[in-house]
Amino acid sequence: MLETMDPHLEWPDIALRLGLTVIIGVLIGYDRSEQGKAAGMRTTLLVCLAASVAMIEVNLLLPTAGRPEHSFVLNDVMRLPLGVLTGVGFIGAGAIMRRDNIVVGITTAATLWLVTVIGLCIGGGQIGLGLAATGIGLLGLWGLKWVDSRLVHKNHAQLSIAFSRDLGEREILDTLDRANLPLLGRHLQFDNATGLSKMSLRVALRRREGETDMPEALRRLAENEAVRRLTWRMPDD
Repeated sequence: MLETMDPHLEWPDIALRLGLTVIIGVLIGYDRSEQGKAAGMRTTLLVCLAASVAMIEVNLLLPTAGRPEHSFVLNDVMRLPLGVLTGVGFIGAGAIMRRDNIVVGITTAATLWLVTVIGLCIGGGQIGLGLAATGIGLLGLWGLKWVDSRLVHKNHAQLSIAFSRDLGEREILDTLDRANLPLLGRHLQFDNATGLSKMSLRVALRRREGETDMPEALRRLAENEAVRRLTWRMPDD
């Protein structure tokens, strides 16, 4: 049977919707907090709660919708949840960051968008739909993470090396070949102040989700006396 918003909402119904909203926001936000994301459990809970309260407010305002006789003013209460969705779009955009050629935060932004829609469902009385979306969302965040961790992914990494004249550029490129790290891009410059050459490289690699360790060949290169500094950075989501 299709659930509809009751224009005569009572406090027990409000309490049920708010309680479910809190539980759902914490459950889904736990994954982001566990991953150490800035938009973690508290942010997810607040976004979900804001969406739910907005829809509860719409529910309470339903009797005032429409246009009274002898008035040109039209009360469209559904503009409130639409405004919430627009606002969360800005929050999600703020969660996405670009570091050189690496984009991070997409999963966090999608999670915030999901809990917003779930909050709108719960707040609007669509409890079954909201719980179903929660179950599917948790499956995607937790269940598919287990599957994803066992898949080998194509990935990119950033490598920066500062080295003296005793080490040649060719030797560095040969090391990448031995480590099976195809070169995607490089930039070389010389620092007159320090007398060091600085090379920035972007390489391709295949590894499982969460593996960020530097390849052994690069570890040995970092131990070369001519290498003053070597940094290795993997993308993070």
